[in-house]
Amino acid sequence: MPMRAAMRLLALPVIAAALSVGAPAQAAGFSCRETPIVRSNATLAPLSTKVAQGQSLAILAIGSSSTEGVGASAKDRTYPARLQALLTKAWPKSRIEIVNAGIGGETAPQTLARLKAALTARSYDLVIWQVGTNDAVTGGDLEAFKTMVADGVAMVREAGPALAILDPQYFPSIRDPQRYGAYVEAVSEVARREAVPVFARYAAMREWHRTDAEAFKAALWTDGFHMSDAGYDCLARDMANAMVGMAVPSRPVVASSR
Repeated sequence: MPMRAAMRLLALPVIAAALSVGAPAQAAGFSCRETPIVRSNATLAPLSTKVAQGQSLAILAIGSSSTEGVGASAKDRTYPARLQALLTKAWPKSRIEIVNAGIGGETAPQTLARLKAALTARSYDLVIWQVGTNDAVTGGDLEAFKTMVADGVAMVREAGPALAILDPQYFPSIRDPQRYGAYVEAVSEVARREAVPVFARYAAMREWHRTDAEAFKAALWTDGFHMSDAGYDCLARDMANAMVGMAVPSRPVVASSR
């Protein structure tokens, strides 16, 4: 078994214990259950040393309404706020700061401009870029969208932080599933090419819906589109589990003597 994979397996009990503090969000029969949300071979290696040494971590969460938290009952119920709380429990030696830079209604070009300004204004250890939902809903040039995502990846890399992408949410009333799915796949395609981890929110939420369509309604806000407190909490828990696993420090392989 590869060393990194072994380290992740050893870390799983610690991860579960750290993230189990506090009851999972529940609403009208919907309860959070762990859903694999990121490719198993993805890493956030740049965070490993800081986490191991208990250093502070500054994280920028940028995107549109589901980053801002439309549908949440309070600011501390948004996914960035819940993620900060969960990572603080998982990494108690580190001070975790997640800056919520979400603005509802934005498409990729608008967020890209703000991302550039944010990276100029201060330094971050990690950027979580939520992208594609409004572009998928409104449509447009798919190739231009892919180019914008690639430009954003290059921009973050040039600035220095690690990067993870959060793809569009799933909701049952998608008007044009084929077009919407094409944007989800476009995000995945660019990320694979650029070796960037993706939090596959679309696939995770679709699995929640497939498992129990009636209970899933409570994961969404009253508009049937944005996420509810329960949905944001469950998303944050899946993301936190993935991040803790991806930030397990690699260990040097010691050759055995014979």
